Amino acid sequence: MQIVTDQGMDLSPQQTEGLNLSYVPLQITLEGKTFSGTDLDYVTFYRMLQETQAFPTTSQPSPGDFADIYRGLAKIDPDILSIHISSGLSGTINSARLGAAMVPEARITIIDSKTLSLSLGWQVQAAAKALKAGWLLGDVLKLVDTIRAGTDTIFTLADLKYLIHGGRISHIKGLMGSVLNIKPVISVAKEDGKYYPQAQEFTFKKAVHKIADLTLAKYPAGSALRVQIVHGDNLAGVELLKERMSQYFDCHFEDVLPVAPILGAHTGPSVVGMGVAPLNLFLHPDLSLVPAEMALA
Repeated sequence: MQIVTDQGMDLSPQQTEGLNLSYVPLQITLEGKTFSGTDLDYVTFYRMLQETQAFPTTSQPSPGDFADIYRGLAKIDPDILSIHISSGLSGTINSARLGAAMVPEARITIIDSKTLSLSLGWQVQAAAKALKAGWLLGDVLKLVDTIRAGTDTIFTLADLKYLIHGGRISHIKGLMGSVLNIKPVISVAKEDGKYYPQAQEFTFKKAVHKIADLTLAKYPAGSALRVQIVHGDNLAGVELLKERMSQYFDCHFEDVLPVAPILGAHTGPSVVGMGVAPLNLFLHPDLSLVPAEMALA
């Protein structure tokens, strides 16, 4: 069985090493130029954002894009698992379903991750490793469900203008936040995969600290957690979050990653966030879902 995902996912090269993944392209348009998500490295993308007053726009893959990928993969193996960015934030999964209907020779299972970025990546990584280890599809789907239910996605940002422009939050609330200089803390709900505010702070530092404080409200101090931090172009924010999380928990940090451009188009350079889950969700004896040193710690 083969896996298809999209560029709303974040994983490091080390996390995808040895995995057979296919990516459906998403497009970014900035200053009249259109790029595939793979055409822009994150350094170039965030530099362009900071050098221009223009706002980027994104477009989801078409059903035809999915059909082309599915058709090509079906020539090798007709069994395909397709895992995608939340339907609450993108129409990508609807395109996947329409594309699948155009390829009757393939047996395609489509999963709505109900999330994005690292948390989507963790689902994809787990599914790919389980399939590689010979797991049956039903067991793979249960594993993905368990990881989805146990993983939280939460972030903050110093500048709301990209979220406002992209329509990802209420325009009025966003404008009020900008005027009042409020920094929201936003999570992705597991029920519908949409953004919801969890808190508001008057400084970015307090907002970053609030991410860890909200995590502490969910897990006892000292809990062993798998944590991976993402950012746009905000290493100072990364260090603030890492320090605060380390004060509260036994954090097993994976590589800090830049937010994929297709996501950064809606959050901008200031974003800092993380995927977080109990470490024991990933300690399967026949799957290397976390680095060996994390599993042995």
